[in-house]
Amino acid sequence: MLYGRAAEQAVIDRLLSEARAGRSGALLVRGEPGIGKTALLDHAAAGGDMRVIRGTGIESEAELPFAGLHLLLRPVLDRLDALPEQQERAVRAAFGLAAVQAGDRLLVGLAVLSLLSELAEDGPLLVLVDDAQWLDRASTDALLFAARRLDAEGIALILAARDPFTAQGIAELPLRGLDASAAAALLGPDIDPVTRFRVLAEAQGNPLALIELPRTASGDGTAPPLTDRVQHAFLGKVRQLPEATQGLLAVASAEETGDLRVVLRAAAEFGDFLEDLHPAESADLVRVEAGTVTFRHPLVRAAVYQGIPPSLRLAVHGALAEALDGPEDSDRRAWHLAMAATGPDEEVAAELERTAARASGRSGHAAAASAYERAARLSLRPDTRARRLTLAAETAAWAGQLDRTAAFVEQGTRLLAVLPDKTLGARLTHARATADFLRGAPRAAYEALVEGAAATGGTEAARMLFQALHTAWYLGAPEVTRVAARLGELPLPDGDPLAPIVAFVTATLSRDGKIPPLAEVVARSRETRARCPGDLVLACGMGLVAGQDEEVAETARTLVAEARSLGTIGILPTLLFFLAETEMFHGRHRDALATATEGLRIARDTGQTQWAGQLGAFLAYLAALEGDEERCRTLADEALAAGPAGHGWATWALGVLDLGKGRIEAALSRLEPVAGGYQVAGTRCVPDLVEAAVRLGAPERAAEALSGYRTWVAGTGQPWARALLARCQALLDDSEEHFVEALRAEGRPFERARTALLYGEWLRRTRRKADARPHLRAALEVFERLAATPWAERARAELNATGSTAPAAPAPGLLALLTPQELQIVRLAARGLSNRDIAAQLFLSPRTVGYHLYKAYPKLGVASRGELATIALSD
Repeated sequence: MLYGRAAEQAVIDRLLSEARAGRSGALLVRGEPGIGKTALLDHAAAGGDMRVIRGTGIESEAELPFAGLHLLLRPVLDRLDALPEQQERAVRAAFGLAAVQAGDRLLVGLAVLSLLSELAEDGPLLVLVDDAQWLDRASTDALLFAARRLDAEGIALILAARDPFTAQGIAELPLRGLDASAAAALLGPDIDPVTRFRVLAEAQGNPLALIELPRTASGDGTAPPLTDRVQHAFLGKVRQLPEATQGLLAVASAEETGDLRVVLRAAAEFGDFLEDLHPAESADLVRVEAGTVTFRHPLVRAAVYQGIPPSLRLAVHGALAEALDGPEDSDRRAWHLAMAATGPDEEVAAELERTAARASGRSGHAAAASAYERAARLSLRPDTRARRLTLAAETAAWAGQLDRTAAFVEQGTRLLAVLPDKTLGARLTHARATADFLRGAPRAAYEALVEGAAATGGTEAARMLFQALHTAWYLGAPEVTRVAARLGELPLPDGDPLAPIVAFVTATLSRDGKIPPLAEVVARSRETRARCPGDLVLACGMGLVAGQDEEVAETARTLVAEARSLGTIGILPTLLFFLAETEMFHGRHRDALATATEGLRIARDTGQTQWAGQLGAFLAYLAALEGDEERCRTLADEALAAGPAGHGWATWALGVLDLGKGRIEAALSRLEPVAGGYQVAGTRCVPDLVEAAVRLGAPERAAEALSGYRTWVAGTGQPWARALLARCQALLDDSEEHFVEALRAEGRPFERARTALLYGEWLRRTRRKADARPHLRAALEVFERLAATPWAERARAELNATGSTAPAAPAPGLLALLTPQELQIVRLAARGLSNRDIAAQLFLSPRTVGYHLYKAYPKLGVASRGELATIALSD
């Protein structure tokens, strides 16, 4: 019976009820040790009408990548062959069941989602994970990725963890101490009044303390922290057991998986046998079943392990290393050898380094950093120690463990002060700069990268300068110019895959030479590599800076398709942002909305704050075009709060919102600070700035930005850019000639419609109403098709002012009825892809795909997949 937990039980019961009805959900139960998290998991599992898979994080396994996930999913690995091939390979590699291959750590999270969805085909599924704070980082990331993407599978996933574990995007159920009446009921009546008073006061409603403290209550007036006292209570129980039983428990507390076979083999060193565990079972300290030994509570394990004398602890780890003799146990063996080491040991250090390399190859970067760091401590030679510390710093940075990165960099730098090594020094500088940038210190990162690039050369220097350029983007034009100059001076052989990208970047940023076509850059770079290099992402972004939107669209589509095929999920937010920009520039606003929405969701799921800010700001711009003020402001505020990455697009969005709503002075004030410079938003917002300045009667406020825009337009050689420049000139000169020139040039649908609107307004003002009407009607038609409500209202008002009644607004098209995700799914289904194929493409579960199709069919007026081919599903 659970005392005082009716409200918490109700929350869990609702989650289970939703899963039984086919809807999924995830919950984090969070609280201090002994507060009752495990009891609530037991309550969830007691229903009996749902399949349950259950796992527990183990502190000593936190350095083994995917160890926690493997323990959780081990009973259902026979279903792996039901997964898409790429996902199946990723899981098998992560669990050491197949050769490690380069890939994306989050592909394992997608595979978890697919596997759980497959299991839920047989009925509602309950997934329970206790002590999630002890899960290794790779397992945590994979589970949370899957949890955030649960939708319509019929799965309930409940994590239990201590503070400060968090799970962004997952509902939380915090547990507090029991109230006075529930605590008294749990304590029971058979206890003397003095002890009752003390235990109630000291336990503060902690259920485990209420159970265990009465057995250790004393009258000395002092007490250690509650957790220590509970552990002491458990250790007191252990000390009352036979010596052989204590020896077995010591080995079991140091063995991570609870594998009884391994425990008994290691314990044989001390003469202990299976029957010696019976007293521990009788004392309710452990449970032995199905070939495993499980401690009643994590604090029991902690109490036993911490109570092992130091000399015996070394012997226990040595015995476990000897017992783990299979190739599949090499990583665990390496860690036990390290725990048994009494001083530097190069053989053990080398074994740990191999473990770290395997962990890094499976994207278990946090575990790799720990293994490299321990290997460094065990190294005999200072140069070897410095190399391993450098590897530890790099992998810690990749894992996002910024404090650890800084500590490893500091240790490595101290060693290199007496053992100079230019290459290792540059790598440590790169790791430090990565940590600085992710910490929100772009200036420090920028200086470190430029300094590090100067100390090295070739490809390594180019990569550091690429990252410096990324950092400089948020610092200002002088920093960007400095990096561009350094890149231009960098000698790279023609065969270097970065050479064409460096040339493209420097030509784009210099703005004083011919910029090569992006397609040529991509082709030349690909010639030198078998697979798509990540550096092409930078070239893609630079293509937008160069105004090569069509080439960027083609390159981004190709790279997105390759990323989906390879399962490299982490790169998708960047690529989807670039693709969405090109779709919007080409007037495919609905496509851009779907693309950016997917990118934002992945960015949030993968913790990419920078790209979440960029994509949120871009979606704010789309909302501004539609006149959705509340959504625009919400998204823009979130982007502005997230850091500097999304500031350009967010400010542009708010400026365009003001412009569309007729708040001209506010629009000009917003756009003026961001217009100009190298950023895409800063360049492309100049025509809006000019319109606001002219309408306010202050054209001089746009003069400087327009001068830079002229240079940019000349460098792009793009007809649509010349059309926008001609429109700016028409507004400044009040010139029909330039309006006609702008409309004659090839332009994008939305911007061409805006030019037609401005020209129609000019014609009406000059009393040429009949000439104005065709232009206003053409503009109105485009604005209504694109759902650009403020602009459509303005065109309608102008058309009415000419004496011609504007046509009634058309009913929203079919595509407007679909959510962005429904639109993506429907389009893929219309191409003949199965639910499983669509799920693999969009990183969803097949059941979620089916659910969204089920919702989309009535909106489209179809009853089956086959009918989708008869509907126009493009903008």
